[in-house]
Amino acid sequence: MGKRTYKRLKGSQNMRQRLLLATLKSTPIIIEDIHTDDTLPGTKLKYKPGIIVGGSNLVHDCGVSRAIGYFLEPLILLGLFARKTLFIILKGITNDSKDPSVDTFRSTTFPMLKRFGVPSEGLKLEIKSRGVSPYGGGEVHLTVPTVQHLTATIWTDEGMVKRIRGEAFTTRVSVQLGNEMIYAAHGIFNRLLPDVYIASDYRKRSEAGNSSGYGISLVFETTSGCSISADTTVSYPRGEEADDIEGEDKKELLPAADIGEQIASVLLEEIEKGGVVDSTHQLVCMVLTSVLVNGLITGVCKFLCVLCPKDVSKARVGKLSPYGIETLRQIIDFLDVQFVIKPDPSTGTVILKCWGSGMKNLSRKTS
Repeated sequence: MGKRTYKRLKGSQNMRQRLLLATLKSTPIIIEDIHTDDTLPGTKLKYKPGIIVGGSNLVHDCGVSRAIGYFLEPLILLGLFARKTLFIILKGITNDSKDPSVDTFRSTTFPMLKRFGVPSEGLKLEIKSRGVSPYGGGEVHLTVPTVQHLTATIWTDEGMVKRIRGEAFTTRVSVQLGNEMIYAAHGIFNRLLPDVYIASDYRKRSEAGNSSGYGISLVFETTSGCSISADTTVSYPRGEEADDIEGEDKKELLPAADIGEQIASVLLEEIEKGGVVDSTHQLVCMVLTSVLVNGLITGVCKFLCVLCPKDVSKARVGKLSPYGIETLRQIIDFLDVQFVIKPDPSTGTVILKCWGSGMKNLSRKTS
């Protein structure tokens, strides 16, 4: 076996994207100058991906600096190309205002995956307990099936909004706060369409995590099967925990009714941007499109590559977010997939299209 060449990168930016794409492409990387401004400049990471195994009996504590949603995004993409079905227990913060909530993954991400050929039978996310910042305490059970290959898709029809669904939750606070969020959101949506239903999930005791808070997740469902989502959470520590937070970190919470109105307005803004996915899901959509077209093979392959016929995928998105633009750059750098970007002035959206050769996931055993 010849010596493997490492792809050399610099800086700490886009670390998660780089590790994800390096693993999917089985590309060894070296990232230098990770902490250039710190007291330990020149910190370096050397990473050589192996086979994505998957499996069960896995548990990971996500900590409290980022929510579980931060880990779910790459974990789901990796799980699809694993050798075995992935079942993992994730512990930490289920809902916060920084990362997509676990509710958004269930209501929006999973339906999107089905468009790319991911079987719905084995795709599952159970919320066993909720946890909000700053002390978490939530737990979710994730199951991700493996795929032999993904399916190319032409996804440009946004459709018309047919209904709105959502879920409001509370942890260790009065359930009235959840009712106020629901009532306020209904006040905005009922003027636009009649089919609006927002469920409630009020957690207590061990199912309510370690901090008090409340939040809401909303999703527009369209006639063409698109799901556009928005969510938010507010939280604060309990009793004696509040005494440990001082200064700028100690701030008043917005009234629950204001939260309901604000997130309803955010969802309407997402609809106005256009596209078949919201801005939160641009990365997942782009990676899935490039994966199925470029033909990623996960891990170190022990079998001959089976080429699939050339195919094209196309998706309509709203205005590209800075995160989405950087994702395109990383995809070009790691996968050598060129996207054709065509603005549509009539709708204010952007058509993304790429072309290549598909290859199967050879890590998975075939029956």
